Amino acid sequence: MSSAVSLALLVGGIVLVVAGAELFFEGLLAAAARFGVSAFALTVLVSGFELENLVAGIAANANGLPNAAAGTFLGGTTFLALGVAGMGAVVAPLRTRLPWAVILWTAAAPLPLLALALDGDVSRLDGGILLAWFAAAVTGLWRSGRGLVGGGEPKRKRFVLLRVVVGLAVLTVAGEMLGEGIRRVVSRFGVSETLLGNTAIAASVEAEEVARVATPARRGRADVALGNIVGTIAHFIAFNAGVIALVRPLELDSDSRWLHVPVAAGSPILLAGLLAWRGGLSRTTGACLLALYAGYVAASIAVSV
Repeated sequence: MSSAVSLALLVGGIVLVVAGAELFFEGLLAAAARFGVSAFALTVLVSGFELENLVAGIAANANGLPNAAAGTFLGGTTFLALGVAGMGAVVAPLRTRLPWAVILWTAAAPLPLLALALDGDVSRLDGGILLAWFAAAVTGLWRSGRGLVGGGEPKRKRFVLLRVVVGLAVLTVAGEMLGEGIRRVVSRFGVSETLLGNTAIAASVEAEEVARVATPARRGRADVALGNIVGTIAHFIAFNAGVIALVRPLELDSDSRWLHVPVAAGSPILLAGLLAWRGGLSRTTGACLLALYAGYVAASIAVSV
């Protein structure tokens, strides 16, 4: 693929990401208003069903790259909790007081995977356990966030479900375009599958998540921005991990066991602690989260050498 085509993929992906995020956000608020539910709770439920991330993990595992497959949900979770949350807060402070139960569910979300994966094997039985845990976690987040209401509901409420579906579709296509461009560039450097899966692939597949968080953040809906983050974390760390392991068990190398699994588990706990302590995320806190993510990427490169 030529440099011009790669650049076109990146630029086109960015444009579609912005457009899709706006459409998804408008549709989500309208749907919440139409059905009389909390926008936060609805975001938690729908935000994490990202087929591109799940399919990337299944495909990598089927092709004998279990650590790259694990990276889609381990590195993806770390990127969400540190990178996406940090960038969202830098764009606009995420000031909202989440219910304590939401914070506790967010902190607890990665704990089963941490316990199951530290032996280096995520079996089909483990996958089933993770799927059961996902159902419990998302139900807990939904019930806990039902009463969280924000302002600024849209006036136009026609075709609300269509807007949500089209917005998600545009974001999916945009994320694939952007991710393909990034992956093709990075793959030329011959990095290890574990490093590639937990950093470049995880971040590129989730590129649209940045816009999905930044858009409501700059429009004063920190609840929706944080709902995207905590909901997607629960999907990645439990649902995606469980499905990938059910399709084919995962055998993790030492880098995954001793770096990527603990960081993926610790990052949501850190985020939950900051939300409980600060009542949201300031720009300074966001910058600190981005610095931590940069440190994680540096450590990932160091251990892979």
